[in-house]
Amino acid sequence: MAVTTTDFVPCAHVDDIPEGSIIAVNVEGHSIALANTEGTIRAVDNRCPHMGYPLNQGTIHNGIIICHWHHARFDLASGCTFDAFADDVRPYPVEIHDGQVYVNVHSNGRDPVAHWKRRLSESLEQNINLVIAKSVISLRSNQVNGDDIAEIGTRYGAYRRQQGWGPALTILTCMANVVPKLSDPDKILALYQGLLHVARDTAGASPRIVFTPLETEDLTLKRIKEWFRYLIEVRNADGAERALLTAIQMDATPCDMCDMMVAAATDHFYRDGGHVLDFINKGFEILDRIGWDKANEILPSLVGVLSRSQRSEELNRWQSPINLVALLNDAFDELESLSKQGEGKTWGGAEALTETLLGDDPHAIIDALKNAFAEGATLTQLTQTLTYAGAVRIARFHIKNEFNDWIAVLHTYSAANALHQCAKRAPSLELARGIFHNAMALYFDRWFNKPAARLPHEQRATETLSDNPDELLNGLVELLDTQAQVDEAGRMVYRYLSLGHPREALLERLGHVLLREDAEFHSFQTLEAAFSQSEELDEERARITLVGAARYLAAHAPTARALCQTANLALRLHRGEDLSAEDSDEDAE
Repeated sequence: MAVTTTDFVPCAHVDDIPEGSIIAVNVEGHSIALANTEGTIRAVDNRCPHMGYPLNQGTIHNGIIICHWHHARFDLASGCTFDAFADDVRPYPVEIHDGQVYVNVHSNGRDPVAHWKRRLSESLEQNINLVIAKSVISLRSNQVNGDDIAEIGTRYGAYRRQQGWGPALTILTCMANVVPKLSDPDKILALYQGLLHVARDTAGASPRIVFTPLETEDLTLKRIKEWFRYLIEVRNADGAERALLTAIQMDATPCDMCDMMVAAATDHFYRDGGHVLDFINKGFEILDRIGWDKANEILPSLVGVLSRSQRSEELNRWQSPINLVALLNDAFDELESLSKQGEGKTWGGAEALTETLLGDDPHAIIDALKNAFAEGATLTQLTQTLTYAGAVRIARFHIKNEFNDWIAVLHTYSAANALHQCAKRAPSLELARGIFHNAMALYFDRWFNKPAARLPHEQRATETLSDNPDELLNGLVELLDTQAQVDEAGRMVYRYLSLGHPREALLERLGHVLLREDAEFHSFQTLEAAFSQSEELDEERARITLVGAARYLAAHAPTARALCQTANLALRLHRGEDLSAEDSDEDAE
């Protein structure tokens, strides 16, 4: 056979490869395994795609090459694996000329982006962390942006979990939101962690039943909204989903759909401790990234969550010893007239309202909110003030509280942030009810600030810290290698920001200290909300918001960091390292 192209390079003699044997050769810097099976010479990458073990140290059985490290098996002709935990090994074209073996390492006809998107989908289905990490690394190296990678996980997760939207899709959305603010290595970790949570959350789950829009005509969006709220009220999730799909089919805008869903959510008090509103907001945020044309796939996953949710007005503490339900319902009756009173006025009472919101008098809190409406406060001014008050709760959370109580103050903060984002997208008086709901949740959290931890600028130790930005940032990373460095982390962040050092570098470092951990759900929420809020707030309130986030992260670090270890293994494999090789720098016993 004549050699057909100069891309084929001679690398061995046929006589060097007896039947059933495997040898390793180097072709233009690539380690290649040449195998003789049933009289045919095959060439594949010599590194097992699972963990990099040399395949020439494996064996051949009926045209299958078997890696001896973890027993992964591959078809020598195509390179395809028979074992889900391992990726396909790359095959190379072979030509024989006058007893000489020629190999072409430049092309095997495979589209790398299509291949790794397929492998990512398969690894989500099979819940294989290493392959998820390898897929993200390879897609990023092929210039695939973070939103396109997140889209694969979002569309899979929204369909594959019968219960619908949950914490995993929220984590993935949080990470997609913060990716632009991270270093390149941490962009990979952010997407990897978000995707593996989706894989875990859907493992063994049944897919959702997919419904179709109503086949009726002459409907208005107003009527669909009425139907949707009624069907959620009576917990008819199937009917509500059909109404929602009908609205989308009628070309409802993101504003229309957000308004409809938030109205249904605030028809009852503080559903599921604030999670429902947070999930709804995250559904719209991910659609902002992957495209509104996916709304009919993503938004239906939120309907069951909304329909099943607990209604907080049924809980004892909302009715006793003070009947907050009655107080709030009376306030809701006044919202329209209060809003009209505020038309044309300019409100500047954020600082005073924050102090009242953090107080222990629910009557005063409700009255302060009503007065703010009458004085011209906009919805977004109120939701931002409410969210900042939630951040102060975290910044002043005392470590004398029980550890699990961190989650309570975080719930209130993340729900307030969700309300703020929805208010920017679709403001309404129905949404305004959520401000009062969340204000009462903040009131319930008052005990976590009794005693209140001192803010960093109230502590003498803050001024004794270095003024060098690199020392402060590196010190923060080192600090979180030790448990319970809560106040110290807050001081370091405040010191850095108060000296006017670049906020972007701090955000990047906070992202790093989260993503090196095996973080729990609420840590992702804390970081993302703080990043988002700090962009809108004035300098001092942004500092306190980021102090709160740093304290929360410090309270939950360090962990075993197993997830980061898996990602590092995937990165080393991507670089071509042999993980089975002896480490010459390793100390001998």
